[in-house]
Parts: sequence; C-alpha cells; structure tokens
Amino acid sequence: MNADLAPLRAVTEDEVRRFWRDGVVCLRAIMPAAWLDVAAEGVERYLRSDRAFSLSAFGADGPPRTGRRPRAHFYGGTDHWRTDEACRRFACESPLPGIAGQLLRASRINLYEDSILVKEPGATDKTAFHQDLSYFHVEGDQVCTAWIPLDPVRRDTGALQFVQGSHMWRRLYRPNYFVTTEAMPDTEGEQAPDFHADRRDAEILCFDTEPGDITVHHALTLHGADGNHSASVRRRAVSVRYCGDDARYRLRRGAPRKPHHETVTPGAVLDHPDCPVVWRAQGAG
Repeated sequence: MNADLAPLRAVTEDEVRRFWRDGVVCLRAIMPAAWLDVAAEGVERYLRSDRAFSLSAFGADGPPRTGRRPRAHFYGGTDHWRTDEACRRFACESPLPGIAGQLLRASRINLYEDSILVKEPGATDKTAFHQDLSYFHVEGDQVCTAWIPLDPVRRDTGALQFVQGSHMWRRLYRPNYFVTTEAMPDTEGEQAPDFHADRRDAEILCFDTEPGDITVHHALTLHGADGNHSASVRRRAVSVRYCGDDARYRLRRGAPRKPHHETVTPGAVLDHPDCPVVWRAQGAG
C-alpha cells in the first residue's frame, strides 16, 4: 500500500464486528497527523471564507431568522471536496476510504459527500438526534459516516452521542435542521426521537477523542451532540460519508438534493463524477 494512503494501524476484525453490532465504532490512533493537517487547512480556509455558514442562526422552527446574532457559532457545510483541494485530498486520497471499505466489508467505496462541523467555544447549540441516511438520496446497508476530530473532544465540548444498535431498528426518520428537532417539510418517515429530552432506556455511546482517533457510524444510527460549553476549546471536525457495493440511488422527497441528482436514475449504482469511486479492495475489478 502507498504510504500516503496507509492508516497508522490496521482495522481489526473486532472493530469491524463492533461497527456492525453497535452501529458505531471508535478507532483509536489511526489517522496520521499529516492528514489531519490537510483537513485543518481546508477547515480554516472555509471558516475564513464568505461561504462559512452558521447553523446557530437557525430559529426554533428551522429556517434562519434575520436579526438573530448568536453568541458563538456552530458552523456547518457540505461538499467542500468539490471546491477545495485540501478537502478533496482528505476525502479521496487519505486512509479514510480504505477504512470505510474494511468496516463496510465492501470491495469498492464511493464518496457521497464531506462536511465541516465546527462548534466554537460557547456555541451551546445541541445537535439534534438524527440519522444521516434520511438526508441522503441513497439506499443500501453499506453506507457510513467517518467523523474526524481535529481537536480533543469531550461530551461537554460536543462529542457525538450514538444510540447503540439503532441501525438495527430499520426505521427511517425524517431529517431535521440539526440545531432543532423540527423536521424538514414534506419529508418521509416519523419524527426522530429526541434523546436529549428522553433517554427512553436507550444505551448512549459517547467517546472522548483525541486528534488521530475517529468514529465511524452506520448511516441508520441515530446520533446527536451537546453544545460546546468550553470557554476556550474549539471543536473542529470533518465528516466524510461513504457508500459501498450495495448502495443505489433513491431520491427522497423533501431532502436537499445535489445538482447531479436531477440526472440520475433511481436504482442505479453511484458511479458519477459527483459521487466518484475513491477506493477498491486489492484485486477487485
């Protein structure tokens, strides 16, 4: 394997089993520091740009409200890989696609999208519990999100919280606006449970992480996060969403579409310049 593509260590079979059993796994000390520097370059460039979007400006009913000035910002955005070279390299050329391929037991991996998610100190907005798949115009079991922290992260600075085994419920919930439980209009499914308000006897998994650690969760796993209650510690993270062999296009009513979704055929494989193959297993065609 090219050294640039190699993680610091191999993914173990036990970690693969935990991913499929729990719907999430934390992989310790696996990402090389040089690749984290690449990701941080893209993050900081985004935050300095006029494209930086603060989710903290959203009102309780979803859409942004004019005149609301948040005390601190929760920045979010997607598809940076399409316009920023550092983000493209991180999503397409780092060890991440191969890690996703191993966990999904896939022979090939397509990139679906990347996302920058930054909670500045004092950005106390909670991330509402949601599933990633409800936002995706895709169906299949081999779909996951890798979440890569660029700073030390604890529960009180915004570590992700996962509902253990919720991917096995095989239920699709309506997408929300992340900082509110309000569902997006005209979307499919039930309202996502609010595990911030009611734990419902669920087992919640939350991992303290350091740079070099990552979490990877199944696209059906319910997850959310508390705000960043630190006065000085940032919570910068990049998430990258990958799809394996069984993923097919499925256009979901009301979910935000990407430009190329207007031209795809439901049921087709994800081979498209805007959803490229970024990894193949050794020996795969």
